[in-house]
Amino acid sequence: MTADRAPRPGRRIEVDEESVRKSLAGLVLTIVELLRQLMERQALRRVEQGGISDEQMEKLGLTLMALERNMAELREHFGLTEDDLNLDLGPLGPLLPRDRDP
Repeated sequence: MTADRAPRPGRRIEVDEESVRKSLAGLVLTIVELLRQLMERQALRRVEQGGISDEQMEKLGLTLMALERNMAELREHFGLTEDDLNLDLGPLGPLLPRDRDP
């Protein structure tokens, strides 16, 4: 690295607070969405295997719908879309599978 390009001690990086806030919200919501989808898949497996009662199935369905609704509200609040939360993992494809019809 040349002397004119070396980092200077005490130099501050200018950061846009709104951009940082939105990026952090996107990261947190991506993790929450990943967990939500994993919980939904696990619930479907349990239902298919007959491992839960009708009452548990109803409560689980209502809980998952409420969580999905809350995620939509949070995305809207932070100005994010579902695609914003879906990280591209290169050759592995997207982080969040979208197997539902839009």
